[in-house]
Amino acid sequence: MNDKDTKKYHKTGKEKGLKKSNKYKYIQGKQITDHATGIRFYDFAGVRLPSVTTILAKTKDQTYLTNWKNKVGHEKAESIKNLSSKRGTAMHKFLEKHIRGIGYGDVTDIGQEAEPMAKKIIEIGLAPINEYYGSEVMVHYPGLYAGSTDLVCNHNDLESIVDFKQANRPKKPEWMDDYFLQVAAYAMAHDQLYGSSIRQGVIMICTPDLYYQEFKIQDTELRSWKHKFLKRLDHYHELIHDEKERAKVDPKLLLEEFEKDGR
Repeated sequence: MNDKDTKKYHKTGKEKGLKKSNKYKYIQGKQITDHATGIRFYDFAGVRLPSVTTILAKTKDQTYLTNWKNKVGHEKAESIKNLSSKRGTAMHKFLEKHIRGIGYGDVTDIGQEAEPMAKKIIEIGLAPINEYYGSEVMVHYPGLYAGSTDLVCNHNDLESIVDFKQANRPKKPEWMDDYFLQVAAYAMAHDQLYGSSIRQGVIMICTPDLYYQEFKIQDTELRSWKHKFLKRLDHYHELIHDEKERAKVDPKLLLEEFEKDGR
């Protein structure tokens, strides 16, 4: 590594980030991963809650994924999955540092691929954001579930949950269900915990060849995805009945209330 690369790698200077608002005082939990199973949990004040991604993974139809692994081979599938995960993590790091106005560099091969992807999202996706309330925010619905959302912000004058994604190829709208369920779950938890009125979920996606896509769900459509997530949550608790017995809130009752009065 030469002097130029070293300077870039250790870059700590300030850059222009997004305008920060302290409208919400966020509660910090602790993320826990069960190394035996790989399942992610969140601990808030001693209460362990399943992550949104765990709930979606356990209740997802795995047929397409299984067929894909059989087609390309399990070893190659695992390699593609690991590369995508590392590239996504690197891209998120660039975005998080930019949002907070902190200079950041990564001269690894993965970092060099992820940086222009992050810049594409910054250039197009972050442009309509007036201010942000939190980056990498842990949210939880007391007694039910938790997760980490990439960004809570004011996007085109709407309070929004934003999630950044990397993709190996462009996405079709019909492939977006779990992403919509994810932001809907975060929005519902944020509203419950902080009394907010999140009106929009935004998914910002970039591929390695710098093709940018953006998918939004707002208001009535967002509420519909909250409803669908509650159904998945209820299914999750049916699959692990002992967890349901320990939950402080019965997801089935919550689903019934949601259907009855829209809350």
